[in-house]
Order: sequence, then C-alpha cells, then structure tokens
Amino acid sequence: MRLPKEPLRFLDPGEMETIHQNALRILAQIGMRIHHQEALDFLESAGCQVNRENQHVLFPEVTVQDCVRRMQSDYSSRERPKQLAVRYSHVRFRQEPFQIHSDFSVSTGGYCPFIYDLDGIRRQATLQDTRDALRLAHQLEQISYAGLPVAGQDVPLPIRPIRMTAELVKHTDKLGGIEALNRFDIEYICRIAEVVRGGTKELYERPCLVGYAEAKTPLTLDEVMCDVYLEYLKRGIPQSLDTMPNAGATAPMHPAGALTLGVAETLGGLVLAQAVDENACVTIDVTPGFADMRTGIFKYAGAERVSLLGARIQMISEYYGCPSGVHGGKTDSCVPDVRAGVEKGISMLAPVLCGAVGFGTVGHIENAVTFSPAQLVIDNEIARYVRRCVSGFEITDEAINFDLIKRVGIGGNYLSEMETANQYREFLNLSQWSSAEPWATAWSDNQVIDWNSRAEETVRELLQQDYEPPLSIEQEREIDSIVTEAERRLSL
Repeated sequence: MRLPKEPLRFLDPGEMETIHQNALRILAQIGMRIHHQEALDFLESAGCQVNRENQHVLFPEVTVQDCVRRMQSDYSSRERPKQLAVRYSHVRFRQEPFQIHSDFSVSTGGYCPFIYDLDGIRRQATLQDTRDALRLAHQLEQISYAGLPVAGQDVPLPIRPIRMTAELVKHTDKLGGIEALNRFDIEYICRIAEVVRGGTKELYERPCLVGYAEAKTPLTLDEVMCDVYLEYLKRGIPQSLDTMPNAGATAPMHPAGALTLGVAETLGGLVLAQAVDENACVTIDVTPGFADMRTGIFKYAGAERVSLLGARIQMISEYYGCPSGVHGGKTDSCVPDVRAGVEKGISMLAPVLCGAVGFGTVGHIENAVTFSPAQLVIDNEIARYVRRCVSGFEITDEAINFDLIKRVGIGGNYLSEMETANQYREFLNLSQWSSAEPWATAWSDNQVIDWNSRAEETVRELLQQDYEPPLSIEQEREIDSIVTEAERRLSL
C-alpha cells in the first residue's frame, strides 16, 4: 500500500452524467450572453445560434459534445505540457488515472491588494511587499508554483500586471499564473515569458506565465475577459475558462445546481476556444462555492464546501478526463488563528483525498483578499503534513520484518535497533513545528512558542538570506526595457 487505493468520491457515474446532460440543456436552451463581437463571429462559425442584437448565444448539444470529444482526444493523442500552472493551481494536459496524487502541487498567488504584515497591521501592499513575498515563496520547499501572492498597490494600475510579471520572474523560477487586465498586458507578459524561456519557439514548447479568463456567473462572458481569452488562444498559450458560481447569490443554492451551472459556463468557453483554434491547448475549469447568507461574500472555506469541491474534482478530472487542481488551503478568517488552521488543513487534505493534482492559493487570509507572510510559512508546514498523510507505506514480509520482532521479543524496545535508525526519517514527519514536547520544553522564558511566533521568526530569517536570482543580469535588463517600453506607450 503506497497510496490509498481510491480517491474519495461524492458522485456516482449516473450523477455525473446527469450534471453533464443538464449543462448541455442550459447551453442549448438558455445559452450565454457574450459581450464581444469577434467572439460572436467565432461562435457563429462553429454552428452556434447567435443573436447579435442582444449578444445572446445558444450552443447546440451536438456542437458542445463534439468539442468535449475533441478535447478528450487531444488529451490522449497530442503532445501536451506535462503540467502547467494556471492561476490558482495547475493542470495536466494529458490523460491520467483518476487517483490520489502524492505529488500534488502547492501554489501561492492571487494578486491580493492587502497584506497582514509582521507587525499585525493590515494595509495596502507595496512593491517591496511583492518582492519579499516572492523571495519567501521561492525558499519554501512545499511551494511548487508562485504567482503574485500580493500586488504592489503603489504601482500605477495600468502598468501593474506587466510590472508584477517582471517582479515574478526576477525573484523565483516557480512560475505560476499571472493576472492580465486587458489585451495590451498580454503582449508584454508574453514578451517577458519569451525572455525567460529563451525565445518564441521555446515559449511555445514550454509555456509559462499563463493567464486566464473567467466567466461572469450566471452565464455571461464580458468584453474584457473575452479579449484576454482570445488573445492567449491566438498566441497558442494553453487556456481554460474558469467560472466561480456563488451558490445562493449568482447560482442556485442547491450545490447540484451551482455545479451544473458552472460546468455549462466552462463548456461554453471550450466551444469558443476550439472555434478560435481547433488545435487549441485548452481545458475546462469551475470553482464553485457558497455565498455567506449574512454578507453575500463568496466563501472559500467551510465544511459545506468539501463535498462541493469533491464533486467538482470528479466532474473535471474523472468524467471529462482533465486532471487539475482546485482552490484549497483557504480560509475566510481575517487573521492567522485557530480557525484559519482548521479551514486550511481541511481544504488542503480533502481535495487531495478527492483526487486533485494540486491546490492553491496558499498564504491568504480574509477570503483571499489579504496576504499574510506568516500564514504562508504556516501553510507550507500544513502542506508538508498533508503530503505525509497521503504517502502511505508498503506491506511486504520484508517490511513487516518478522526476524526483528522475534529478536526484540516480549517486553523489549526498538530504540536501539539499527532498523529504527535507518527508517525513522522515511516514516516520520520531521519538522520543528510538530515535534512532541513536554510542557516544560514547549515554554521558553515563561512564554509558549506558538506557530504564529515561529512563522514570523521564520519569515524574518528567510528574507535575510541571500539566494541566487533565477535570471541572468542580461535577462533582467531586457525585461526592464520591456516594462519601460510599456510605460512609454501608456504615457506613465
């Protein structure tokens, strides 16, 4: 037993088929409103029924089904990126068994406008905060991908996505997804990515800095997101159309209805992508959640979301065959506290047990609005804990080691045995954060050393350490010149 045998399933095959068939009905009978003339042209050419006066599109079931089959065929037959960070986690553009993945990724990002700093103050983030957050993420071993954990609000908004992209590639090679506000941004983001990869051909073969588009639930795709989506597709950059149905607010309160609505929206994006380019490297995605009925806020955490995310993982990864990560490591708490630990631990472990290939974005508090460097360090430790949870162990005669048990015998102990010395590092989650200590050791100077204190100390230590920049001086200069050119065009 190296891993648990099967992922946790919330849906049976018939229920998944019911969701799919109802998503087809939504697209065929209700449709979507798409505020983009070029996108309407593409969809009309694909066989969709387009009403240009009100920008309304109906998607014939046969058209959507053909696109799904083509996507699934591409996953099995075409050369695809092994794995690629897209916004909050990563996707694998190839077929894989639906299983528990011990090699799950952990991502940070999210473009948070606020930071909860080491002085316990929530404030607008600065450019220096962005740099520190990236350096921190770069040095934390459990973090697989780093987007922008926090975005410097002192950088003018028109240039912010481009400047943030430049900062990202200068401070880490764990390149995660990036935010783009419009088509203009994408030109410069791609040029920066070409510098990182070494050229246009190299970027096409090894994509990075993948942006994203997102539907506006319910059943709307606005002009800006269409611009972003189409521009990435035309450049051959792998894409998905994400959607975030907020059950009780922008989607039906019943989780079955919310999930089905989201599936319909992302399938609409699939049809559009293949209409733009029949060879597009494209996947589907949906991030469902519940509205807090007291505030209307989209809940990133909460016990009720576990089964909803589990069902989502099954639909996208098992039914449609697109292995992907989900929103996990989340909390709706406004500070790094016990509640945050509970919500983050559950929202990391549960998706992995349900078959997700990764989760993100970690380091957030306050419903993904605020970034906390101390919380990022704590999340790194929780992720280590989760990884050990699902690593499993083998069952063989050699592993059981009857001869050792016989040698130690009745009433003996195994502390002095060489097998113990040779094996404990393999099986224990060795971390200074989770050692078993007596009361006296846990206290220092009559004050307990809690996780928040340890995390803050770790942040300070890591930010003081030198590390090798991921790019050469020449690459950094070229990227700086790209940013300067964009600033000139924006008259900044």
